[in-house]
Amino acid sequence: MIARIWRGTVREADKDTYYEYLKKTGLQEYAATPGNRGVYTLRRVSNGQCEFLLLTLWESWDAIRTFAGPDYEQAVYYPEDDKFLLDRGPHVLHYELL
Repeated sequence: MIARIWRGTVREADKDTYYEYLKKTGLQEYAATPGNRGVYTLRRVSNGQCEFLLLTLWESWDAIRTFAGPDYEQAVYYPEDDKFLLDRGPHVLHYELL
């Protein structure tokens, strides 16, 4: 199994609105992708900002490619992400679950 980790930061005032947006976009798409074995959403508020960490579990690299495309280390973003995200990286991290 493979863990895929994405991080992004929004304004603290947007934390609930962004979470609702996540549920309709990335979280829904993760859960609907064959081979996805779990979606965990973590958030941490500090200094007026809210960091989101999405941890998804996948049964294979092929399942991740089904979600993310051939360049599976690229982060997947949605149309309104620019409206919310203060900080986001172009890449995600992958770890093998032992």
